[in-house]
Amino acid sequence: MARAPVPFVQMSPEEKAAELQRRRIVGINEETVTDLASTDFPGHYVGEDHSWNVSVFKKSFSVQYHKNDSSEASFSLVGIDASIANAFRRILLSHIPTLAIEQVFITNNTSIMQDEVLAHRLGLIPLKADTDALAAFQVMPEQIDGQPQASTDLNTAVFKLHKVCTWNKHRDPEEDDPVKMYNNAHIYASDLVWEPVGKQVEWFGEEGIKPVNPDILLLKMRPGQEINIEMHAVKGFGADHAKFSPVATATYRLLPTIDILHPIVGNDAIKFRDCFPQGVIGLEDVTEDEANAMNSEYEGMGGLKRAVVKDAFRDTVSRECLRHDEFKNKVKLGRVRDHFIFNIESTGQIESDELFLRSVVILKLTCHDLRAMIPDA
Repeated sequence: MARAPVPFVQMSPEEKAAELQRRRIVGINEETVTDLASTDFPGHYVGEDHSWNVSVFKKSFSVQYHKNDSSEASFSLVGIDASIANAFRRILLSHIPTLAIEQVFITNNTSIMQDEVLAHRLGLIPLKADTDALAAFQVMPEQIDGQPQASTDLNTAVFKLHKVCTWNKHRDPEEDDPVKMYNNAHIYASDLVWEPVGKQVEWFGEEGIKPVNPDILLLKMRPGQEINIEMHAVKGFGADHAKFSPVATATYRLLPTIDILHPIVGNDAIKFRDCFPQGVIGLEDVTEDEANAMNSEYEGMGGLKRAVVKDAFRDTVSRECLRHDEFKNKVKLGRVRDHFIFNIESTGQIESDELFLRSVVILKLTCHDLRAMIPDA
């Protein structure tokens, strides 16, 4: 007859730690995923108090940075719920305002690119300026009291683009490179000219407002073709249009876990290593002491290579190892439920680490607004 499990309150500290760690793992099986739902809430376990406590949260929560460049940041948030992690992701995508071209007034366009296609390309050009000045720039509502909102120096930046393609009089007769044969054969984002109005020169300084990447190719022209365009850029949110989103990507994944339950040695170890991305699994020699120790799993395996987990962080959880019979019941895959690995790639308007800090502020302000709506909160 099977023995009843030991109640949590009667476990030793080591057993309690192991049990709590087990509850954090989402099981990754050959064809299924198990233990998806979290269980750390009041009433799930008899005799255990899992009510939320700020002091307990402070002890368990941590932030670990893995990469911090101006254009890309990677970090881990450990000890939070999936709903909070996903809230940060959605805020990054949709609720941090940026500047983008909204209105395009085309006076002349004789290039082969249609007006609407060219306008769409112009709208997707990321624009950058002084961070503080851009933060003070107003988000222009479509209407105020039912009337269209007027464009001012407080909410609109004006750009102009006027180019005519002509033959290069000094070209080599044998030249076949269009860039050398013609003037203005290629039109780039750097050709956009910012025309400050009002006090914008004072606010944005000499650098002004310009494309993040000046080398974005907008279109190609040939002699006789001309474009003459005026553009109005405004601040907006990614929830309204993706061109306002400050991130190229904002994703998270759960930290993978790999537990080798029984020894994997020799050729099997090499095959096991090749089932994972490079650097996840390493090979080590089975020492003579391990091979000669009593009741050792490596008895008689001295001199052979064994598989060891080197860096589970790099794993993509492809489950390739679970498809091979020789590894059946020898390995257990999982993901840590409350360890979220974020990766943020900025479009260049706001630095990647600053983006996450802004998402925290926005979530905090949203919570304050919601709390104010609740009576007696």
